[in-house]
Amino acid sequence: MNMTNDEYRQYSDSHQPRSKCLGNCLKAFLVGGLICCIGEAILNVYADCGLDRTDASSAASATLVFIGALLTGLGLYDRIARFAGGGTLVPITGFANSMVAPALEFKTEERVIITPSQKCRCFRRVC
Repeated sequence: MNMTNDEYRQYSDSHQPRSKCLGNCLKAFLVGGLICCIGEAILNVYADCGLDRTDASSAASATLVFIGALLTGLGLYDRIARFAGGGTLVPITGFANSMVAPALEFKTEERVIITPSQKCRCFRRVC
């Protein structure tokens, strides 16, 4: 089967998957915007409760970090990130996800129980 360069290009172009760039950009924009709108709503709630703008901003940021960490712990943030792509990485919730995910990945299966006598031995070594 001899093909010319043009025939091969047409053949390969017809079998390539179509780019989903526009859809991916739209999903990232919408989800990232939704996260930011939720953050702004939280900020307004704190401001309505009597906090000044600086304190309300700090409290809203801490709340968003907590929500991001909670969603990561529940396994929901990864699902959202798979759907939205980069839209979940830019807001502060992406920071929370990047901090909590490694901790969950390396968690141990067994619990460590330290008795009071073991604590005393540890303290004696330090002192």
